[in-house]
Amino acid sequence: MTLKDRTVLVIGRGGGIARAATDAVREAGGSVVVAGRDAEALAAAYPDVRVETVDVTDEASVAALAERVGAVDHVVSTASARARGPVGQLDPDVVALSLRTKAVGAILLAKHFATQMPADGSFLLFSGATAVKPAAGMLAVAATNGAVDAIVRSLAVELAPIRVNAISPGTIDSGAYDALGPEKKAQLYAGRSKTNPARRIGTPGDVAEAVVFALTNTFLTGVSLGLDGGERLV
Repeated sequence: MTLKDRTVLVIGRGGGIARAATDAVREAGGSVVVAGRDAEALAAAYPDVRVETVDVTDEASVAALAERVGAVDHVVSTASARARGPVGQLDPDVVALSLRTKAVGAILLAKHFATQMPADGSFLLFSGATAVKPAAGMLAVAATNGAVDAIVRSLAVELAPIRVNAISPGTIDSGAYDALGPEKKAQLYAGRSKTNPARRIGTPGDVAEAVVFALTNTFLTGVSLGLDGGERLV
């Protein structure tokens, strides 16, 4: 199976992992529709790609997107909401938004797109290494990623033969850590490069290759691919 003449809906931002995934799908011959909350920013990032607006936390918005887009072969969702912090400082609303965006949003996408997807289509979600490797200050992120892993397994059974998988990244240099500042980010990357078995930090290109693999391997379903350089092992 290839992505030639296939339509792939990619949900996320105009940069980082979503951008790498979009570019990789197009290079593999797929036709892409990108969607997110900020249609103006997406249009600037993808001047030659169809752009749609969607809020995955709002069922009416997801349903309207499905109606506008119509039949698709694959749906890739990189949507997330930041929810880092120690348990004593976590705002319940922030935790709820994280879960609504990444977990409930995935369920809504499945609900409204599975009925207009071929039997050999698939959903590809994004989990994260924190689901299996706890870290202080990452409780809400871990809970959200763990929920995504559970959703993947359940949907793979319920929607069969449509496939459902996730990519579970470790530390990826995608812009997600830029808020730390150059010095702290460099320290983080150096420390994790020293301890993980791959001895480096991941790149959006690493993730993009995994995206194409997950979309095109027709015997892969119900799996969260640990793309973390072995970070979960140490």
